Amino acid sequence: MKARLYQFVTSPFCAKVRKILDFKGVDYEVIEVDYVERSELVLASGQIMVPALTLAGGETIVDSARIAMRLEELHSEPTLFPSGWRGIHLALAEYIDNQVEDALFRAAIPDQAAHWRRLGKDHEALWRLIRERRYGAGFVDRMIAEADGNWRRVREALAPFEDSLSDRAFLLGRIGLADFALYGQLCFLAFTGDLKIPPECKNLRAFFGRMDRISSAPEAI
Repeated sequence: MKARLYQFVTSPFCAKVRKILDFKGVDYEVIEVDYVERSELVLASGQIMVPALTLAGGETIVDSARIAMRLEELHSEPTLFPSGWRGIHLALAEYIDNQVEDALFRAAIPDQAAHWRRLGKDHEALWRLIRERRYGAGFVDRMIAEADGNWRRVREALAPFEDSLSDRAFLLGRIGLADFALYGQLCFLAFTGDLKIPPECKNLRAFFGRMDRISSAPEAI
């Protein structure tokens, strides 16, 4: 039996988990969860959030950070933590998954709204409801109207990573957890099939391509 990854294609955290599974050579299938009808996800995981990963042995883990750590326990090679860098990777991945996520999430709102609208008015309505319960009434339309400002925030958030990648293939030299976190968040700017990482961020665009090519073994990097 293959592992099963329950996901939304728009989720950067699901993209992060997919790439970790690829890196570690885990055989898995993707289950694209219907945004409105989530019964299969609930039956598998007991909750409604993605990512959720059901392993071949039947264990189900939710949350991308917990999934990453469990996969590291079960498949220690290739490792997410190059020797001596575990703490830095954990701290940097947390920063990326929270601070960087917020900037890229806001810039991606127009594409996300269009994606859920294509799937039906009920999908878009529920997606908007969830966002506006958290961020306040009118949040989605405000983010669409503030697109220029949001893209300025994206450039500011990405600038340190663009600089770090000027003389190395991965953030800390050898590939590790922080690279998978950054790749996942950059997928906010790529899930439509049109890569929207700012053109001037040449190092990040090259980094994204390297990460995207990972299939099932480090030799593929």
